Amino acid sequence: MYNVMITFDEAGAMLDDIADEIPEALFNELNGGITLLPNARRDHEGRGFGGLYILGEYCHDPLGLGRYIKIYFGSFKRVFGNIGHAGMKNELRKTLVHEITHHVESLAGECGLEIKDAIELEKYKRKFMLEDE
Repeated sequence: MYNVMITFDEAGAMLDDIADEIPEALFNELNGGITLLPNARRDHEGRGFGGLYILGEYCHDPLGLGRYIKIYFGSFKRVFGNIGHAGMKNELRKTLVHEITHHVESLAGECGLEIKDAIELEKYKRKFMLEDE
């Protein structure tokens, strides 16, 4: 069956459905909520390493906007192309759960997922650099 890229509005509806599946307590102090943005976001460190895109981002701005999550629809389009509805919902779910985990860890004063992400990025960079030689 032919897969078509979902629209921005469809992705927003999917994110709403996914958020409804997550226990409400995990959203405690996420005062800025979840924002779906139309643009793609490149990782500033990833430009030389295979063109890494940021799918989602947990933000904590204690002096301004508080705690919030950004999901970059444009990045999903570039990374997953015509993955179809079921595939896209699965990828959105994985990304949102990942960012919620950052939020919960931040509230607890933990940074385990941040460390894991940094290790994975370092592994990716090393692999890319070895393939480039």
